[in-house]
Amino acid sequence: MAYIKMNSLRLTLLVTLLALVAGSCVPTSQLSYFNDIDEMSGQIVNPRTQKIIRPFDKLYVRVLSIDLQTSQIFNASDELRMGGYGTLAGLIGYLVDEDGNINFPFVGKIQVASLTTAEAAEKIQTALSDYVSNTSIVVKYVDNQVTVMGEVMRQGVYSFSQDKLNIYEALGLGGGLTRYGDRKKIILIRNEDGRVMHYRLNLSDSKIASKSYYYVMPNDVIVVEPLNAISSSYSNITYTTLLSTISTAIAVLLFAGLRF
Repeated sequence: MAYIKMNSLRLTLLVTLLALVAGSCVPTSQLSYFNDIDEMSGQIVNPRTQKIIRPFDKLYVRVLSIDLQTSQIFNASDELRMGGYGTLAGLIGYLVDEDGNINFPFVGKIQVASLTTAEAAEKIQTALSDYVSNTSIVVKYVDNQVTVMGEVMRQGVYSFSQDKLNIYEALGLGGGLTRYGDRKKIILIRNEDGRVMHYRLNLSDSKIASKSYYYVMPNDVIVVEPLNAISSSYSNITYTTLLSTISTAIAVLLFAGLRF
């Protein structure tokens, strides 16, 4: 009878161990990007147009002139003022107010909302021509931020200055996905004209490059959901530790002989 009980317990422990090992295995397809890459034919065209300026954006504005004094007047400020101008990481940052204006030296308020950076540069140059001639204006975005959360290596708020930052580059700022991040369940939260929009992205689908949300916008929030099978976010006990503990327990029980 004792022999039968011991074999039954051994079988139960073995089945439990195998079940845990099987449960801890994640299919390669759930950890890979572009699972359909071999099915692609031709190039993908992204429909995204250039970002337009919105209230509360921060702009880098630089006045280029062959006249040294003109350059010093418009580019020498070293203090960042919210609603005014200053330097930020070596760039002069102008905050677009809620009405879509920037407050430019000597000129005053200039309406730049709903313009591209190229159109804003042209408008600033036109306004400035009444005071100085032969200038060239450079306008870029500065201090854009994106929030990366969930199953990534480093959650946080990250700054970027690119006009076009795609979803993969944004996730790269957070160190990329953990081994438990579900590449088919990425949530993008975006504020569009006062409405909070939620988009579900599938990073394993190569056609994502043709979507409008392929490029990240300032103040976007990206949330990486965990795989259904396993998550590292809600437990400090890893499967490796659990398997090691069970293996040790089995060895001890077998060594003890399981006397009944």
